[in-house]
Amino acid sequence: MLLQQVLNGLSIGSVYAIFAIGYSLVFSLLGVINFSHGAIFTVGAYASFTLLTGSFGNGYFGALKLPFVLPMFFAILGGALTSATLSMLVELCAFRPLRKRKAEPTLSLISSLGVALAVVSFIQLVYGSETQSLPADIFESLPPVLEFGGALVRTSQALIFCVSIIAMAFLFAGLHFTRFGKALRAVAENPATASLLGISVNRYIFTTFLISGFLAGLAGILVASSYGISGPYFGVTYGLKGLAVVILGGLGTLGGGFVGGFVVGIAEAFVPAELSAYKEAVAFSFLFLFLLLRPQGILGKSLIQKV
Repeated sequence: MLLQQVLNGLSIGSVYAIFAIGYSLVFSLLGVINFSHGAIFTVGAYASFTLLTGSFGNGYFGALKLPFVLPMFFAILGGALTSATLSMLVELCAFRPLRKRKAEPTLSLISSLGVALAVVSFIQLVYGSETQSLPADIFESLPPVLEFGGALVRTSQALIFCVSIIAMAFLFAGLHFTRFGKALRAVAENPATASLLGISVNRYIFTTFLISGFLAGLAGILVASSYGISGPYFGVTYGLKGLAVVILGGLGTLGGGFVGGFVVGIAEAFVPAELSAYKEAVAFSFLFLFLLLRPQGILGKSLIQKV
């Protein structure tokens, strides 16, 4: 039973982790939380739903059907790329104009919140408010349940964990062992100095939004494949949890988002069944208690203020 709960926690924790890393990437560059991240997460799930089924749900465009459907791999890739495209548009329309005017970071936060509300409303118009599910046979070539050490794990849960780990491994390798990663870290450390050294700050911020959006869309698709899409606002809950995770792990640290995601996922998995209605409060209760003891998060560093 212990192993079963740990595996369940690792599965959902990996989604929280990949979601939180998208938050951390943008925050490390701009010093502001991108509140449209949850809406981008939702877009990835709905885009994959359409590519897999050819349907637009029961909304205003419900009568429309795609003339084709895609296999699982290409539908997942298409959904993630749709989210990446939306994320780049958010950077161009909501963040870059304010950055050029040297506006306060709070205005960028409010701008991203406005984008999130607009995107969610558009999704509701297109797809309606009903629950949607990805086809049950998208993993038809794999057994529905896997056994690991006596514990039973759904194939979708195992895939969530594996895909998340692979995506995060590629991200960490790219940031630490490539020229692009070094330049990106230089921009995060000091944009003005990086610009003087010939690094195109706007280009790297734009690319960061692309990566962040791709990860958000991928996380949304993985959740939808296992738990379905509960409606246009289902990304809001994950967005709030992702925010809790990234603060718990340490704002601006990618490793912190990774660790914090698994900590919150495993904590939720051990909530007793009779208290499952309160499971959503676990992340925020844990966040509150932890921040009382360590405000900088698990891997964050204490700020030293010169006086």
